[in-house]
Amino acid sequence: MSGPSLKKPDAHSSIHEAALNEAMELRAIYQQCLIDNKKEKALQVAEVIIEHWETRTLKHAESEEEGLYKEMEEEKPELHDLVIELTRDHNIMRRIVEQMKDMLEKQEVDDQFTRLMDGLIVVDLIHNEDEMNKLLPHGKH
Repeated sequence: MSGPSLKKPDAHSSIHEAALNEAMELRAIYQQCLIDNKKEKALQVAEVIIEHWETRTLKHAESEEEGLYKEMEEEKPELHDLVIELTRDHNIMRRIVEQMKDMLEKQEVDDQFTRLMDGLIVVDLIHNEDEMNKLLPHGKH
């Protein structure tokens, strides 16, 4: 069973918005480290960025998959394809974060890491929009 806030569009949207805003702030800090040629600080920020995506967005994704998506699909089987699409988004985000972790392990801090972050943000924005506009309106009784 999902938490009650996951089915409430406003509360759910707030969760997404807060996590994305934090991700964009961290991206800006990382980019500034690159501009300032501060590799050690960039590595530290990269570590925080990965932790952020894992503990905020991907942990939230996991709870959606285990609760909200299953419940929504049980209530409305016609949402099956949408649930697959939304889960695929999560899997793409997980793969990008894994690539970022590989780069961090190799201490590769460069614009490629920034591009991966940008990709994550874009996928997450589209995903969140689909959840709000396609999935959650079906939860209204």
